[in-house]
Amino acid sequence: MRHGVARVPSVNRLANETSPYLRQHADNPVDWWPWGDEAFAEAQKADRPILLSVGYSACHWCHVMAHESFENPETAEIMNAGFVNVKIDREERPDIDSIYMDALTSLTGRGGWPMTVFCYPDGRPFHAGTYWPDQPRGGMPSFSQVLNEVSKAWTERRSDLEQLAEKILPHMARSASSEPQGQPAPNAIEEAVETLLSHHDEQWGGFGGAPKFPPAMSLDVVLRLLSRQPHPAAQEALTTTLDAMASGGIYDHLDGGFSRYSVDEQWLVPHFEKMLYDNALLARTYLHAWQVVGHQRWRQVTEETISYVLRRLTQPGGGFASAEDADSEGVEGRFFVWSTEEIGAVCGSDAAAAVEWYGATEAGNFEGSNILFRPQRGDLIRPPQVENARLALLAQREKRIRPGLDDKVLTEWNGLMLSTLAEAAAALDRPDWLKAAQKNADFLCTHLHQGQGRWLRSWQADGGARQLGFAADHAAMIDALVRLSEATGEARWIEVATQTADVLLDLFSDPERGGFFSTGSDAPALVARPKEIMDNALPAANSLAAGALLRLGALTGEARYLEAAEGTLALFGAPAAAHATAFGHLLGAVDMHLTGLSELVITGDRPDLLAAVRSTWRPNLVLSWGEPLPGPLWEGRQGGLAYLCQNFSCQAPVSTPEDLLEALEKH
Repeated sequence: MRHGVARVPSVNRLANETSPYLRQHADNPVDWWPWGDEAFAEAQKADRPILLSVGYSACHWCHVMAHESFENPETAEIMNAGFVNVKIDREERPDIDSIYMDALTSLTGRGGWPMTVFCYPDGRPFHAGTYWPDQPRGGMPSFSQVLNEVSKAWTERRSDLEQLAEKILPHMARSASSEPQGQPAPNAIEEAVETLLSHHDEQWGGFGGAPKFPPAMSLDVVLRLLSRQPHPAAQEALTTTLDAMASGGIYDHLDGGFSRYSVDEQWLVPHFEKMLYDNALLARTYLHAWQVVGHQRWRQVTEETISYVLRRLTQPGGGFASAEDADSEGVEGRFFVWSTEEIGAVCGSDAAAAVEWYGATEAGNFEGSNILFRPQRGDLIRPPQVENARLALLAQREKRIRPGLDDKVLTEWNGLMLSTLAEAAAALDRPDWLKAAQKNADFLCTHLHQGQGRWLRSWQADGGARQLGFAADHAAMIDALVRLSEATGEARWIEVATQTADVLLDLFSDPERGGFFSTGSDAPALVARPKEIMDNALPAANSLAAGALLRLGALTGEARYLEAAEGTLALFGAPAAAHATAFGHLLGAVDMHLTGLSELVITGDRPDLLAAVRSTWRPNLVLSWGEPLPGPLWEGRQGGLAYLCQNFSCQAPVSTPEDLLEALEKH
């Protein structure tokens, strides 16, 4: 070691963190700190800048940079001598990730992970980038060169860095200062669908070019329109996209579930990580598409995707893990690809059928091997011979070394999956799924709910839960608990949802501009207070909140929930239709607001009436049955009847499935 550089222990401070991603770096020679006051105090005391490194467990290039640089003693020595090094799991701390991603994009015009940000000891950033290699290449300096240049600037040109920091700071959490844009126009959904169709890839589906991310929220906007009126062009776009994704290599044809995104326009070559939230959102979209259009293949995709989550991501006790990695044995995709020789050896007499069905060739379609896909797009219902081959290949694949599992349980992502699971269990009459949904909710309430509606963000078996939850955690849980109550008929879930909504309004509301900040007023302050507006890979916290509060308000009659939702829609409801790919989930709330939610109460033991209402997707209906809810919805209701209301008026109660369906068609 050079003079003045303290020896780094063999295991650093990250060993005690709850995030599996942080613990992956616990044996780095880098003297890592977790985010917190101690790290900033150390930077202030030592007069050194903060090196903030942000990534996540399933990020391939995060692993590459870790291997090249953070595991390298020479690079670590430079980091330890010149910086206080802070590691962040972006999934555990989306608030920190959000504001520093704003800084990165303001500096470079683009974002991504790994993200490296250099900051003053008070958190103000002055330089940032994504991946830097260990050696100069492709026009990029090496990470060591960047470190040395930043250290030199800190020592010799700090006034220049101060000017940079002052320029960057206004760009951080800039959306939080956005003024309300106004309520959406009455034809917002129709306009949004036309906007989406203008961006549709007619050959391969999706809304834009490569790399392609599954557009689950945008497709749900299309389905909302199709659920009430025919639109041939919209249905064609929906079919093209859903079939292309489920036929491509982005879908795991052996075990179910979707990878994060496709690097090509054909959905063939995925980035192989499998995220809980993607599969929650996509299973929901395929479910809705089956309910509206009726194609059995989409029901199969729904069932296989949910089965994948239950089989591979469910943790002891019922929580859902966050992700499976892209890499195994240090190689991206190794776990998933096949040679024709392997297929022949595993499948025997079924091999020829498997090779043809999954488009395998001797040359391969990915680095000399084969990503399995369906060349005959949309032909997904497997004949017996192919099904036998699939089971044989899956059994053989189980003998391989699996990709790493990020086993932290995130409240927001679990809420998304719980919503999907509860809705699918009811629609497909799957008591086993409903039991899994109840178990998941009980797990979340036991381990991540502090009581009285305040949620924590992340739980992991070795460390429990510590981090206060964000607006997205609370909003996702409101929606999930409402949908679980609709699926089970249990009032207790509405009670917890109501407590959660009260916390969301009390701790996260922006009283000046409307909507919700990402962080609660009870959380430690950052250099800026973020507010999620646009839907991205995940629904934005404000989109989640608007939809969840509208549905909960309709069930409980609580006016302040409805008013908060309308205030949230006023933020970006007006321009949402013209920017439909950025506001897919928000447009669902827009549709509920414009159309008006219908409330249905079914009293007594009437499984026939429940079956009738669940016979198709009814996105703008809320349902209460089983145990009566507090509030006006159940007042004066008699047993064995269905009561349908909308816009403060109720129809006469009905007693038969036929009459109920007729009443629903009129709404």
